[in-house]
Amino acid sequence: MNSIEKALQKQSQKAFDLNKEERQNPLESEQGTQQSSVEKALQKQTTLSKGNNVTSTIQIDFEMLEKKGFVSTNSQRQLINEEFRAIKRKLLDNAFGPLSKSLKNSNIIMVTSSRPGEGKTFTAINLALSIALEKDKTVLLVDADVLRPNVMKTLELERKQGLMEYLLGENQDISEVMYKTNLDNLRIIPAGQSHHLSTELLASEKMFEAVEEFANRYTDRVVIVDTPPLLGINETAILANLAGQALVVTEESKTKLVDIEEAVKQLNPEMAIGFVVNKSEKVNTKGLGYGYYYAGAN
Repeated sequence: MNSIEKALQKQSQKAFDLNKEERQNPLESEQGTQQSSVEKALQKQTTLSKGNNVTSTIQIDFEMLEKKGFVSTNSQRQLINEEFRAIKRKLLDNAFGPLSKSLKNSNIIMVTSSRPGEGKTFTAINLALSIALEKDKTVLLVDADVLRPNVMKTLELERKQGLMEYLLGENQDISEVMYKTNLDNLRIIPAGQSHHLSTELLASEKMFEAVEEFANRYTDRVVIVDTPPLLGINETAILANLAGQALVVTEESKTKLVDIEEAVKQLNPEMAIGFVVNKSEKVNTKGLGYGYYYAGAN
């Protein structure tokens, strides 16, 4: 028997022994296969949690939102729909009309307030929903309140990786943290994890590049950025230099005039600034209610 025949015989014996072992331990072999399947599933889940959201869709419960007083996405006429229809018209005119030529990043609208609790996230989400109902506009809602992120919580959705993971380099492409929704014209970028260098990250070249892409990649896109309150927080002043418009949310009978004046000083004087009065009492067909009024400063 030559060396080649010996090698083949040895290989055949090895295969026979392996098959015999598997026949003697079928449960162990099956467990190994199951473990392999579980490992693959876990690996896939890990990949999804890190981003790659080109095909990932967030399912928003619009019926729940409507019950909580948000803009309705169905065909029924609601008072809040009418109010935000009036507000968005002014903002869209600024973004795409004659004034847009004098504004940098006119289609990027930061929604903020002077102090916490005045309704800025509620306003930002409603504005995004209202604009998403337009036939010729798409909306990107960005939660840039990285200190107290509230967009996903308000929508009653689980927290996901977002803006901070992108700025930290954990996700290489901004599309990896941009989630589709079950409203065709709406995309969301969550805030992501908190970080002690949030000010520096928001002031980074990478953030600037992301904003430039937001502003210029799609000619029909409006970007709504939910930012921290203006007073006492450095991050908001940085974001104010990136947006073309600011919508300052105030609460009737609560927000102090001195706070509004101080907040406006933190904004870029070259941007278009508007104010929304939240929870304004007014008479409607059903009696006293709460509503929104818009006033433009610039």
